[in-house]
Amino acid sequence: MPLDILVVDDDPKLRQGVQARLEAAGHRVTEAADAARAVALLAGHGFDLVLCDVLLAGASGLAVFEQIRRESPETDVILVTGHGTVQDAVRALKAGATDYLTKPIEMERLAHEVGQIAERRGLEQELKQARRVLDGGTGAQLVGRTAVMQRLLERVNTIAASDAPVLIGGESGTGKELVAKILHEHSARRERPMVVVNCAAFPDTLIEAELFGHERGAFTGAFKKREGRFKAAHNGTLFLDEVSELPLQAQAKLLRVLQEGTFQPLGSNETVKVNVRIISATHQPLKELVAARRFREDLFYRLKVLDVRIPPLRERKGDIPALVEHFVSRFAPDRRVTGLTPRAWAAVTHHPFPGNVRELEHAIHHAVVLAGAGLIDVHHLPEELGAHEVDEPRPVTEIQPLAQALRQFEREYLLRALEAMEGNRSKTASRLGISRKNLWEKLRAHGIPGRKAGGDGDGEAG
Repeated sequence: MPLDILVVDDDPKLRQGVQARLEAAGHRVTEAADAARAVALLAGHGFDLVLCDVLLAGASGLAVFEQIRRESPETDVILVTGHGTVQDAVRALKAGATDYLTKPIEMERLAHEVGQIAERRGLEQELKQARRVLDGGTGAQLVGRTAVMQRLLERVNTIAASDAPVLIGGESGTGKELVAKILHEHSARRERPMVVVNCAAFPDTLIEAELFGHERGAFTGAFKKREGRFKAAHNGTLFLDEVSELPLQAQAKLLRVLQEGTFQPLGSNETVKVNVRIISATHQPLKELVAARRFREDLFYRLKVLDVRIPPLRERKGDIPALVEHFVSRFAPDRRVTGLTPRAWAAVTHHPFPGNVRELEHAIHHAVVLAGAGLIDVHHLPEELGAHEVDEPRPVTEIQPLAQALRQFEREYLLRALEAMEGNRSKTASRLGISRKNLWEKLRAHGIPGRKAGGDGDGEAG
């Protein structure tokens, strides 16, 4: 996103050079030659970023910085000095500066830093928009803007109006029950009940009684007659979670309901007729269970008239910001928790989330409780996420200027990421959590070739 930037420096050539470079990148730039002019501009305008020299004629740039911290804490500040040390940089960053640059300014590095700030602020803007959407939403909803989630939403909306059985596949924690609720809420049966049965929660001896009901005395412990879940879901929807756990005898009875719409309660000769839409879900590959004769093939095809696959979170990491915002809004409705620190964001975005969205939901709930108010930091997150925090720097024999060390680290990290993705820039950008254009700019800034020999620019054979 384009930024509104104020450049404060008493060197006109430097101001003009910075202005030309940043405006070429699409940003809006205003100049100030001294602290007094900068203060006047800041009083009447909300800038996204201030680039300020520490030593200004007649006043200290640090005074401008301190005023920005007090009056406009959301504004990013990059401090610039001609006589900087690593200690100065550390102090500035601890005081709240976004970055610290030394003169002469490397224009490519400046453009890179400003680009990162623009990308982050764009993300924050998307999160605010997501919050507004979530605040006005009702009922079950899938949170996500990635292409894979948009395709999932389109498929769910398409098949919701049908009465045909649906089989939902996906790893544990991806939101299979949520998709089932959306299918029900967007169907003609929305005014009728949706009954949920977790097939893995009942022993083999009780699952049939749970589904189809029983007469008094039908088995030990059956002290009174009970209607089953099918009867309770009449004219509505029955959601069979973990349907792969059904024993074969119950599978045969379920097949009859799907074929004829009738069943007999345990201990009864009465035939009960029901009109129920079946939505089932499993995290196991049913085809393999069919091949192993643990699941009936005819039932498999009856359940899978329509199917939906929910992608794991690792395939839709671009949805993590919106999901985090969703969960923060849910668990901190008073808005006392305002977001995540950069370190916490790094920990969340680097975690593989084997437990998928459910694990992310638990992590944010955990963090909101511990944070209480303000920003969530790494130590508020569960231990397994905090493990992804960047380690403390180890002692090195040669101390480089901070800017040079950061640049060298980024170059090496980009090369490793490209190698891991076999040179595919689209996949590399997605894994790094940046846009393809931003990756291309970084590669160019570091002099890294963007095309493999004989490739098409994405590292794939042509």
